[in-house]
Amino acid sequence: MNGNSFRNTMHSLNYGNVMEAAARNYMKEVKADEAAGANVGPVQYDLEDLEDDPELHALHKERIQQMKEEQEKRKVMESKGHGTYADVNEGEFLPEVTGAFQARSRSQPVCVHFYHQEFERCRIVDKHMQILARKYFDTKFIKCHAPDLPFFVTKLNVQVLPCIIFFRNGVAYDRIVGFEELGAKDDFATSKLENMLLAAGVIQTPEKGEDDSEDEADVIAKERANRITYGFTKYSDDEDSDFD
Repeated sequence: MNGNSFRNTMHSLNYGNVMEAAARNYMKEVKADEAAGANVGPVQYDLEDLEDDPELHALHKERIQQMKEEQEKRKVMESKGHGTYADVNEGEFLPEVTGAFQARSRSQPVCVHFYHQEFERCRIVDKHMQILARKYFDTKFIKCHAPDLPFFVTKLNVQVLPCIIFFRNGVAYDRIVGFEELGAKDDFATSKLENMLLAAGVIQTPEKGEDDSEDEADVIAKERANRITYGFTKYSDDEDSDFD
């Protein structure tokens, strides 16, 4: 569906919702009059009169404007990496974790996964982060190959991998280290990590109906294919301490 088609469709659906809500309110008012014993005689329901209601048109115009503003906001955020799970190098790290709040009055949190490309548990975290990045659009999700960022690894005291650090206003305020807090097992559910991020405040519960996440089964299939391609088929029990 192209842009014009999408806008026209949304416009029609939204207008239909407004008309339906107005009709319901109209019917309630008529029934209230009947219950009060008003001598109104036979009631004629002419919903076409609603189409000329100035209040209804004003409400419709307001909702269309809200939709346009949300669409523009999403485009701007997409251009800044929201909704994706990108690999960031040392030169890009500071702009990524600080740029989100410099351009806006309210902070937009950043979730950073420090990983090692040969650690299977880091690859497991990647699978879950990809899912959550698409679901929680207001939070920026990035990953950093720890050996390539020695300065920030030292500065942030990253000693055990995988390590997920939460940033707000460019400041690291909390973290998840290893798999101990995730149940100390490799097959934890995405919801386990999701609940921890919600508790930490790095993500916020999305509005009803908003779920752009990639299906978890598809991501798992891709990860299995990658392991076969690159030979990462062995789980290591001591990956956490290897990096230290």
